[in-house]
Amino acid sequence: MITVQEAKHIILQNAQDFGVEEIPFLEALGRVLKENVVADRDFPPFNRVAMDGIAINHRFFEYGVRDFKIEGIQPAGAPQKTMDNAAHCYEVMTGASLPNNCDTVIRYEDVSINTLMATVNVDHINEGQNIHTQGSDKSNGDVLIKKNTVISAAEIGVLATVGKAMVKVAKQPKVMIVSTGDELVDVHENPLDHQIRRSNVYTLVSLLNELKIPSETAHITDEKSVLKESIASYLEEYDVLLFSGAVSKGKFDFLPEVLEELGVKKLFHKVAQRPGKPFWMGIADALGMSGRNEKTIQKLVFAFPGNPVSTFVNCLVYFYPWYKKSVGFEQQAQTAILTENVSFKPDLTYFLQVKLQSENGQLLATPIKGNGSGDLASLVEADGFIELPKTAETTFKKGSIFPIIRYR
Repeated sequence: MITVQEAKHIILQNAQDFGVEEIPFLEALGRVLKENVVADRDFPPFNRVAMDGIAINHRFFEYGVRDFKIEGIQPAGAPQKTMDNAAHCYEVMTGASLPNNCDTVIRYEDVSINTLMATVNVDHINEGQNIHTQGSDKSNGDVLIKKNTVISAAEIGVLATVGKAMVKVAKQPKVMIVSTGDELVDVHENPLDHQIRRSNVYTLVSLLNELKIPSETAHITDEKSVLKESIASYLEEYDVLLFSGAVSKGKFDFLPEVLEELGVKKLFHKVAQRPGKPFWMGIADALGMSGRNEKTIQKLVFAFPGNPVSTFVNCLVYFYPWYKKSVGFEQQAQTAILTENVSFKPDLTYFLQVKLQSENGQLLATPIKGNGSGDLASLVEADGFIELPKTAETTFKKGSIFPIIRYR
């Protein structure tokens, strides 16, 4: 049995690059960018009027002029115009290009318009006010979005404004999620007294959806020959297999044995943690294509214990970091303050369910009293897990700071 830290290290050592694909920018939300996005011109690309009003040459206001003849109108979206007489003014609209021979904009609220004359009603204005000057945000060629950024709605807007209709992102792994067990029936079925509906597979699908990873699902009964035949085909077709169940010591927990027979190399089995101690991890070599050349590729197998809280936390603690390293995205670790004493006797890392709240700039973690790793409903009451380290100590004190794994 290995420690949580050893398991994390092994998993991160086996991160994989699944390549790059180019997709329409509107489909890139939540994906990891694989190119620097640069400004294709200055931001803004012209001296942009920031307020509806009149544009003047400031020196005439300094000379004491307060009445300005309106020479024309500069609408947004129209080519830049030129004010012929510097003592005149131009009516300008928000977003318009500032007319030539003007250097200051006075908002409509501070002027009176009478036919073709504008009278300024304030005693002080600043030269250059209400103008968003060309290149003041970014210059042509500046990097606007760095490679390996997770694309949010903000990045989508920037992609649009620089004309990136197609964008390069990290290619997603092809994933199969498999549940096992004769006691499981599908969500639309009515279970018998000795059965339950399979939920773990849908939890995993949803956790992967959070990462924008599409997945397929399957269910295999507790029959070794069927299990072996199905897994053999999955190993050929998919990059990653995620299992829930059949990795403990039960007489029908055939998964580790079947995987070994199929040539999947065990990286570890059993981690000193609660929940999820029987977690099994392995890797298999297969032949694939890189361009026109055949190469050896690796298939990853994450076999999580079947209890729902175990499956849930193991996916967050191990699969998430593996995926993020594989696509080049590094997430900062988070910590929280324990709000009450916790006693835990086994010498294991304890992923304790907690409710999180912010108070005076600090993140507080309050333990949730669940009913063990089979208590699926307890996940609804919590926001994440606090990671209490493997130690000889049996009490973790209120006010101590520990890492957290949050899902809300």
